[in-house]
Amino acid sequence: MAEILLTAVINKSIEIAGNVLFQEGTRLYWLKEDIDWLHREMRHIRSYVDDAKAKEVGGHSRVKNLLKDIQQLAGDVEDLLDEFLPKIQQSNNFICCLKTVSFADEFAMEIEKIKRRVADIDRVRTTYNIMDTSNNNSDDCIPLDQRRLFLHADETEVIGLDDDFNKLQAKLLDHDLPYGVVSIVGMPGLGKTTLAKKLYRQVRDQFECSGLVYVSQQPRAGEILHDIAKQVGLMEEERKENLENNLRSLLKIKRYVILLDDIWDVEIWDDLKLVLPECDSKIGSRIIITSRNSNVGRYIGGDFSIHVLQPLDSENSFELFTKKIFTFDNNNNWANASPDLVDIGRSIVGRCGGIPLAIEVTAGMLRARERTERAWNRVLESMGHKIQDGCAKVLALSYNDLPIALRPCFLYFGLYPEDHEIRAFDLTNMWIAEKLIVVNYSGNRREAESLAEDILNDLVSRNLIQVVERTYDGRISSCRIHDLLHSLCVDLAKESNFFHTEHNAFGDPSNVARVRRITFYSDNNAMNEFFRSNTKLEKLRAMGNCQIVW
Repeated sequence: MAEILLTAVINKSIEIAGNVLFQEGTRLYWLKEDIDWLHREMRHIRSYVDDAKAKEVGGHSRVKNLLKDIQQLAGDVEDLLDEFLPKIQQSNNFICCLKTVSFADEFAMEIEKIKRRVADIDRVRTTYNIMDTSNNNSDDCIPLDQRRLFLHADETEVIGLDDDFNKLQAKLLDHDLPYGVVSIVGMPGLGKTTLAKKLYRQVRDQFECSGLVYVSQQPRAGEILHDIAKQVGLMEEERKENLENNLRSLLKIKRYVILLDDIWDVEIWDDLKLVLPECDSKIGSRIIITSRNSNVGRYIGGDFSIHVLQPLDSENSFELFTKKIFTFDNNNNWANASPDLVDIGRSIVGRCGGIPLAIEVTAGMLRARERTERAWNRVLESMGHKIQDGCAKVLALSYNDLPIALRPCFLYFGLYPEDHEIRAFDLTNMWIAEKLIVVNYSGNRREAESLAEDILNDLVSRNLIQVVERTYDGRISSCRIHDLLHSLCVDLAKESNFFHTEHNAFGDPSNVARVRRITFYSDNNAMNEFFRSNTKLEKLRAMGNCQIVW
């Protein structure tokens, strides 16, 4: 995962080089050669990382140490550039110019130290015969999606779940439904949320009021109730004071349907049911829940409420794959494909185990490749013979297939809480502020914003990110990441020291000292405790708190 920090270093060296170009005639201008060397060398090192990772899988401890050395080097270089960039930006000031020579000399000395460390890495790399792929620059190219206003598939569209939908609708509208609850349960990635949203949208017009809320793994009852109150029409002044009583009074006299998506445990339901009136037959209100845990559904709605979602069969799996592969094609079929390519496609789908999320993500990855037998066979060979740990291997493969420049942008989604609706404007501005995106030497803000928007569209087109809302002209207004992919982001970010969460930042003091970003999903108590226990966080550059930032 050293390539993440290396990408940040490369981006920052581009920005610094652009600033140096405007310093001709000063001592700083003569540092351009060092900056250019740094930029070239970081790109060169980054091109080796994927090969080193392949050897790491085989258990080569020295290769693991090499990757660790590269990651530490990249972090130290990023710190140096962060220290240098503000000073060079201020160097047009006369007083700052007086300090330029001494600072430039200091920077040159640091570059010499880096050169010695790079030489050591190169020696190890040569000794252990890690293949040179430095001529392959494809990872530096960000594939811009020229269809910026492409119409993303309706997130409530379901394939292969018609029978499930019909059974659920009949159960939900049954006048004698016990407890007034239907529970859609099953393993992650099966499409529980997609199916529940379609059901909710189909029936909500038959009720006086309705609400859809995401509960997630770390729920807050107060926020959930406030969200429900707003959607069912409780007046603002009634939401500010005595929210619980006012909401309960309203729902007692109105026929409502509420979707509670992604409930992990029964404790949150115990809090919510104190406010939500029982769905008795007199009023006919209904609650839809989704959960990975059948016991949660059984606790809330009884045995009759349970509907277990199963993986898709082979034909429906291939139908979903076909639809996602041909999203942007006029003809949604395989008419122009060779029989061998179709067979490879079916084999790829078979490795996805009938899990819709795995199928969609794999199709999104293949859309970015040539539609040839050779290209698809490479993907098939990488998938192994079965999906281990659900569809985790498919998701990791899709991450590795991302151009390196896109990887930190994707990992950034893990900084937000699970199931959080993310404003695209805020997200892309954070990418730019963190120097995850730069535009050559121009530093043009509009170009950077345009590139950030293209990157977000690319991640959506790969089915890694879900669109929640669009603007009137079709641009992404807000988005969300599936919780399985969110977990992948968190795990990969920890591995690469890109960021840590409140749950994984503790431990070895030397590791804590190198934390660069940390995010707190829960309350301020965890954040306060962390900073009380860890006073030396010299590398920390960004902190996220869901109550402050998000």
